[in-house]
Amino acid sequence: MSLRNTPLHKNKNTTRNMINAITDIPFELDEKTLAAKARVKPGTVDATDFFALTAQVKEIGRPKAIYRQTYIESREGDTVTIEGVPFQSRVLRSNLDDVERVFPYVVTCGAEVDELIEIPDGNFLMDYWLDTIKEALLDAGYRHLEDLLKHRYSLGQTSTMSPGGVDAFVWPIEQQGELFSLLGNTEDLIGVELTDSFLMRPNKSLSGIRFQTEIDYQSCRLCPREGCPRRSAAFDAHLRRSLT
Repeated sequence: MSLRNTPLHKNKNTTRNMINAITDIPFELDEKTLAAKARVKPGTVDATDFFALTAQVKEIGRPKAIYRQTYIESREGDTVTIEGVPFQSRVLRSNLDDVERVFPYVVTCGAEVDELIEIPDGNFLMDYWLDTIKEALLDAGYRHLEDLLKHRYSLGQTSTMSPGGVDAFVWPIEQQGELFSLLGNTEDLIGVELTDSFLMRPNKSLSGIRFQTEIDYQSCRLCPREGCPRRSAAFDAHLRRSLT
């Protein structure tokens, strides 16, 4: 595993100012499980093509992550300021009431897959297959980062919030710009670019702020969207109304 430390400020002795880029995260791809997730029928030509695509990704896939250990400077109204950067979200502000240390992060499937694998124009099925495989790379990177933070910083129970992860009410996606400003040049360090519309490239990337908490906060409980494949908790309409 390759982990590169990059100073954000001139004081190289201040460890909390270090940007940590993890550029060689181990992963495994279970072809049969992924094929079932992508609705590929066993024993078909599609299955042969899907397994060949998975084998390509195994060779070139490089999930990556970047994070910093940072500290909250102030809280006022619905705003919480982290090392000079203001974040506006009533839910985030509430979740960080009793928190001092937070970990902004970005994790990605890696740009190598999009750069090196060519999908024929208009082949939406293979596009869908590739997204399914890239999702597995992203999950591997996220689990690796979660475990690393817990062990390196002796964290107990943790939760995370992401700009745009639910909707503008919870935390507007426009605050991606502020989050990325805490992490230096993410494109150079891990190949993740923030677009003008505050989306990330590669598309299978996640960003957020992780924090230790005794409350089991899950953004999914505030999200009314149906059919989300990443849902981890049922929507709680009462909880959402209580935060308005």
